[in-house]
Amino acid sequence: MSDLHFTTFESVRIGSYRPLEKTQVKELVRLFNQPTAAARIVLGGRTSVVRYKMEGFGPVVIKYYRRGGFISRFNEKTYLRSGKTRAQREYEVLEHVRRVGVRAPRPVAFAHRGFLFYHCWLVTDEVEQHQTLAALSLADPKQAVLLTGVVAAEINRLIDHHLHHVDLHPGNVLIDVQHRVFLIDFDKTRRTQLQPGDLRSRYVKRWQRAVAKHRLPADLSRAMEDALFV
Repeated sequence: MSDLHFTTFESVRIGSYRPLEKTQVKELVRLFNQPTAAARIVLGGRTSVVRYKMEGFGPVVIKYYRRGGFISRFNEKTYLRSGKTRAQREYEVLEHVRRVGVRAPRPVAFAHRGFLFYHCWLVTDEVEQHQTLAALSLADPKQAVLLTGVVAAEINRLIDHHLHHVDLHPGNVLIDVQHRVFLIDFDKTRRTQLQPGDLRSRYVKRWQRAVAKHRLPADLSRAMEDALFV
């Protein structure tokens, strides 16, 4: 892997493996400063995104990190720094999972403003014309069940490399128009020493909790369990 390249503009520090042009940096900082709202879709999560056609990269998505739960009532976007920022950690995890064969969006850049207390952003390629597996399961349950087996194959690649995506559920799976599967939101992914069977159980339980909580078709749970424990 090549070294990271960093640049700073208007107090925003941006990192990437591929150097960015000045015009790209300025446009990203302009977009970072735009007000955004959290996604309002099935299992959409807390993050908000902006889509943009970036010169030299094509369509990209900018992820704005947001807090959830009680703390979000008085601190929605600010994080306390301890080592790398959340955006840099996710950027590097995306690079790693793609190298080991997991289908995920290509990371473009990460950025933060502030030092001890900071805001941060992640830029990735856009999966164009996509829908989440959660949304697909409500529109076409049979197709969603078929694709759950493909998701399980991606999860097995993560397990083979001792990686635990702690929040993998149907809302964090994107399906494009060619029915290709992409895993997203690797923010809290970490290496683990769990045995493969134990890790499979954790993936299945997290998946099943999300399916039940959001009243998605129960076949999604059965299909995932069957696919991971064949």
